[in-house]
Amino acid sequence: MQLTPYPQPRTWANACARRHRRVPFSVSVKFHHLRSGMTWTSTGMTLDLSQGGFGALVNRKLSPGETLEVELALSNSNLRLIAIVRYCSSFGCGLEFLGLTPEECSVIAEVTAREPPSSPSIAKLLG
Repeated sequence: MQLTPYPQPRTWANACARRHRRVPFSVSVKFHHLRSGMTWTSTGMTLDLSQGGFGALVNRKLSPGETLEVELALSNSNLRLIAIVRYCSSFGCGLEFLGLTPEECSVIAEVTAREPPSSPSIAKLLG
């Protein structure tokens, strides 16, 4: 019988590892909700952006696992994307993009490849 080593405990460094680089990014965002057969729109402000998703401050309670249509203005493109809420805290929510097309990935990659702005953004102020 082969014994497998006990997994290494999570450390701060590997617990915070991400697949995509996040950059401070602050634009208004619209969320389109569908719940109990009803739809409504709420708004928020992005804190950061990566090719995998974004952090945002929102004006309506979101629930982890909730799937939303999201409107983001990136570069010269207004994108309508699908995202799932991964977490919510008193500092904001984290959303993961779902089913991005190659064109949408390209637009997001272009924005996140740029150097972050030198002026303070909400993301920098919140740490």
